[in-house]
Amino acid sequence: MEFDSDWLTLGRHRVRLRSPRGFPTEGMRTAVDVMRLAIENNMSARARLVDVAVREEKSYDVSVGTTFAEDRLCVPQLEAAIAVVLGLLPGQIRIFVTVVTQEEVDLHFGVYERMLAEKIGGLAPISQAYSANASNASDG
Repeated sequence: MEFDSDWLTLGRHRVRLRSPRGFPTEGMRTAVDVMRLAIENNMSARARLVDVAVREEKSYDVSVGTTFAEDRLCVPQLEAAIAVVLGLLPGQIRIFVTVVTQEEVDLHFGVYERMLAEKIGGLAPISQAYSANASNASDG
């Protein structure tokens, strides 16, 4: 069991929170909600907040997945705006946008979010995870 990460569902976003110093705090959840609002209001409808990791004291790496390449254009402004709202320095928020093609992901709700997380590297593909669990079950 991992005690340094947690999953949070915020509207259409399924976000993995990672904090190397322990379980993600309520303050981190509040910061993630601010990030979600910024993404929903400034990026395309296809953009999804996928992963948020704390680098060091109040410094965040934010992973966003999308099928719309132009979502990358607003990243510098979003980093600055989120930092101001959270009372951080601009360098304390880093947003990484991964663009995938629509052919690479199924656009159905839930499946889209899962596939984006797999493409970004936040999750192992379902088929691999299932195969590992099936082989572990047969070993015991």
